[in-house]
Amino acid sequence: MVQKAKILLVDDRPENLLALEAILSALDQTLVRASSGEEALKALLTDDFAVILLDVQMPGMDGFETAAHIKRRERTRDIPIIFLTAINHGPHHTFRGYAAGAVDYISKPFDPWVLRAKVSVFVELYMKNCQLREQAALLRLQLEGGAKDGAAGKEPAGLLAELSARLAAVEEQAEALSKQLDDDSADAAAVATAAHLERKLTGLRRALDALEPGAGGAGASVPSQN
Repeated sequence: MVQKAKILLVDDRPENLLALEAILSALDQTLVRASSGEEALKALLTDDFAVILLDVQMPGMDGFETAAHIKRRERTRDIPIIFLTAINHGPHHTFRGYAAGAVDYISKPFDPWVLRAKVSVFVELYMKNCQLREQAALLRLQLEGGAKDGAAGKEPAGLLAELSARLAAVEEQAEALSKQLDDDSADAAAVATAAHLERKLTGLRRALDALEPGAGGAGASVPSQN
């Protein structure tokens, strides 16, 4: 069973954090507060997050500097960042946000429905990636166990069928999500992430098919899912 995704909320004003929690509570995910850039970076050392909502205007380390630190770390550089700001200085200010690695840049006051919809897309993509990693881990176990079972004359067909069924379920969900993104004219970053997920699913399906009798057996290699 996939655990709830964690969403990091970064803002130096408690009332803003409370408002974000109220907006995102309907997603039924784990919301983690950080009142500064330093606190956000500390949280990112130990936990994995589906998306980060990052305030631009903060004392000390502002949102741009915080994002730069996040993108420099290998562990966190691929986490989507949505910038939130109460100040709109025009295209140049927005460009700075995207240059810092943000997937979106939203000015306050924002539409709660729009923000929740944007966050939900990245949460769903995160969940699909978690499922994909689980399937890859099961497949690697099958590859390792298949060699041993082959030496003992055992047939791993049952586990192969279970793996194939689980992968098919993830493939179906990923296809539905991609269609939804196309229909909703979603952010380019979300579409690109979905496409990357589908490529990884294709690689995993090919590796699984190679395990079928007459297709190369347990000696097939599994593509990296990083």
